[in-house]
Amino acid sequence: MTIKVLVCDDSPLMRAMLSEVINHAPDMKVVGTAMDPIQARERIKELNPDVLTLDVEMPRMSGIEFLERLMRLRPMPVVMISTLTREGSDTTLKALELGAVDFLAKPKVELGKGLEAYAQEICEKIRAASQARLRRPVPAAQKAAEPRPMAGHASHLAGLPPRLQQERLIAIGASTGGTEAIREVLTPLPAHSPPIVMVQHMPEMFTGSFAKRLDSLCQISVKEAEDGERVRPGFAYLAPGHSHLAIRRVAGGWVCELSKSEPVNRHRPAVDVLFHSVAKEAGVQALGAILTGMGKDGAQGLLAMRHAGAWTVAQDQETCVVYGMPREADAVGAAVEVAPLRDIPARLWHRLLAGTDRRSA
Repeated sequence: MTIKVLVCDDSPLMRAMLSEVINHAPDMKVVGTAMDPIQARERIKELNPDVLTLDVEMPRMSGIEFLERLMRLRPMPVVMISTLTREGSDTTLKALELGAVDFLAKPKVELGKGLEAYAQEICEKIRAASQARLRRPVPAAQKAAEPRPMAGHASHLAGLPPRLQQERLIAIGASTGGTEAIREVLTPLPAHSPPIVMVQHMPEMFTGSFAKRLDSLCQISVKEAEDGERVRPGFAYLAPGHSHLAIRRVAGGWVCELSKSEPVNRHRPAVDVLFHSVAKEAGVQALGAILTGMGKDGAQGLLAMRHAGAWTVAQDQETCVVYGMPREADAVGAAVEVAPLRDIPARLWHRLLAGTDRRSA
């Protein structure tokens, strides 16, 4: 089945470029374009597209305002097209919070040879969006209440001995839909959590904004990882968009290691790089969670973690925006458990309290 795409962008050049790329793919077609949200609204009614690509900054109505109205009145898969600026990244994170499936940074004028890779990325994100499970935006009243306790699991929040805070490590990997999934995992966790290391597929400018957003919502502290820094309890370390993140054991714990080596599974940072290092350096002391995302990045790394004695969990299909990475992990036997997103924080906490060796749990 051909994926019907509507392109909304105020730039004639971007509309032409996106249309050419999309129409070149055998399984998708641009059924129309719009220069602003007002025009896009009419084209959606007329053409009934499967996926909308939406510019963030446009005349007459911002992409964010239009997205908020669209997801309330006529929910559909949306891929945001964002500028690589601090302001653009903050706005894009807001769009993901409102229900956009994914985003794509606008290409630089001097992209040159990178255009083919960019075109491939556009098409992959549209394919994923066409199959995505739309997520209801979190009501403002609920956001205001964060950080919130784990409903039905309050007893799991307390009583973690200081020794376990120092000796355990949690590793998380995600891609499409992962910004909100990671938020849902981290916000219930108490300030006395063990250290957490994370990979979310996104460009460099966006990881900094994402870490700051999480830090403002969570009881734990969240920051971008720095090369050589020691991981500490009560902190979550996010791989910066320019480098792979790994850990290395040192006396009394672990330190972060960053590398700009070649992409793995076409990603840098890659979840597999982090998970393999956690398997090697933390073994039975680690817990791993693989969340929503397209592709297979992280599956083999999570399997290595399980073989090393770590307890592992994959997000279930019903709660994934895109059931790709967790499906691949489950298919190779990497997940000890498969769980709905809302249950993963409590499962992690329960396993922290329950002991260490979960190889056959």
